[in-house]
Amino acid sequence: MKKAFLYFILILLALSMIIPFFMMFLISLSGQDNIFTDYKNINLSFCAYKNVFHSIPVIRYFLNSLIVALCTTIGQVAISALAGYGFARLNFKGKDILFFVFILTMMIPSQVNIVPLFYLMSKLGWINTYQALIVPGLFGGFGVFLMRQYFLSFSKELEEASCIDGCNIWQTFFRVAIPCALPAIATLGIFTFVTTWNSFMWPLIVTNTESMRTLAVGLTIFKGSFREITMWGELMACSCICSLPVILVFVTGKKYLINNPLEGAVKG
Repeated sequence: MKKAFLYFILILLALSMIIPFFMMFLISLSGQDNIFTDYKNINLSFCAYKNVFHSIPVIRYFLNSLIVALCTTIGQVAISALAGYGFARLNFKGKDILFFVFILTMMIPSQVNIVPLFYLMSKLGWINTYQALIVPGLFGGFGVFLMRQYFLSFSKELEEASCIDGCNIWQTFFRVAIPCALPAIATLGIFTFVTTWNSFMWPLIVTNTESMRTLAVGLTIFKGSFREITMWGELMACSCICSLPVILVFVTGKKYLINNPLEGAVKG
């Protein structure tokens, strides 16, 4: 009885998250005149999607967002894994102080950094470039903290065994530590991808041409183009397009979140 009640609560929570996405998709397939009427009389069509692709360069926005999100995710995961492993396993002078500085960066609101970051990008000549969209997102205190905590719980016996087999520190890192850290890497990767994909303020500030806009910025500008009436079908179509990569990334990466963390260590 207790287990059935738990499943009932979980099903309700799942429906509360799925139904809004279903309604968004349904509205994107509805005609403008039928959106707020009885859904039994709605004639479903893809006209809203066609109108969106003819009104704004959605493919360009989508590619920009994909390039920025993928590069930022790969870069931050790689840098955070290297830094986290160094803080967890290596001994060097000033390690604790340096890690404390990394932790302090997590306490600073991102909005505070916008002006100095914009000034730096301007001096480097990176305004309205992929460098300005990608490079500031490669470094983050959260990623380093997450990977360090994971590597601290990593079995030292496996490292010692790899050293006995003749592995140096780089071989131990890539062949033993990284396969064991796939759950943490997947968590950081999903979090970074979703955050970067949905980023709005920074891309809005550092881009000033249509060819460099990301999907989040393009969607907002498209919504702002409505004058007398809001085109709900087109707006929901844009939202569906914007949501697809996030869903795919989570579905692809979720299997690594539930795997045994030591599973990769026993593979040759």
